[in-house]
Amino acid sequence: MAGVNKVILIGHLGADPEMRYTANGTAVAKFRIATTEKFTDRDGNRQERTEWHRVVAWRKLAEICGQYLAKGKQVYIEGKIRNDTWEKDGVKQYSYEIVADNMVMLGGAGGRGQDREPEPPFGPPEGGMPNDDIPF
Repeated sequence: MAGVNKVILIGHLGADPEMRYTANGTAVAKFRIATTEKFTDRDGNRQERTEWHRVVAWRKLAEICGQYLAKGKQVYIEGKIRNDTWEKDGVKQYSYEIVADNMVMLGGAGGRGQDREPEPPFGPPEGGMPNDDIPF
């Protein structure tokens, strides 16, 4: 059986997406979204825990994210986790990000286009993931 790498997040953007283009003109959008979990601790006190997730979108989906998403906007993201490791000053470093395959604007707080209807989901880019270097 093959492995499964699937992530679904609903959260709010912490800042406007950062748009870039690779050397061959492929659009790349990077942004962070916050998800907040509410729970009751052992003592019965209500608690909240916020997690920040780095998201990257490619090609047409990147262009759509750059055009319609903004700080505070609530979004549904579907994708996969990609991790990277490297050494810096002899210490192993780790980086994790979500590679978005689908995005739906949910019309939450803030952001450009907040009066618009939610957009339909967009599928993965044709040809899969590019091997281009990300310019940021």
